[in-house]
Amino acid sequence: MKQYKVIILSEAQRDLQKRIDYIVFVLKNKQAAKRVMLDYHQTINTLSHIAGSIRISDNELLRERNLKRLNFHKHDYYLLFKIEEDKVKVTNIFHGWEDVEEKLK
Repeated sequence: MKQYKVIILSEAQRDLQKRIDYIVFVLKNKQAAKRVMLDYHQTINTLSHIAGSIRISDNELLRERNLKRLNFHKHDYYLLFKIEEDKVKVTNIFHGWEDVEEKLK
């Protein structure tokens, strides 16, 4: 099985930090933030092994940008990524309720 090197682009890093900050400072739940971070790391590890087997999205905007989607294992977040040779570049991280098309415009 092919293993990919996962690169987290700066926009995805900012996306994740915004979500963690919201959980810590607005919801005031540090334990929940820790669980989301653990889930994030587990999802990234999974991505490094299965990225090539994930199909292109049915969403037209994602398809045009050659982006694939992977849901976090235990939380209502997902990441978008693209594959370039042996690298996976994570471009964004969203909450499941967010309008991806509006955010990517």
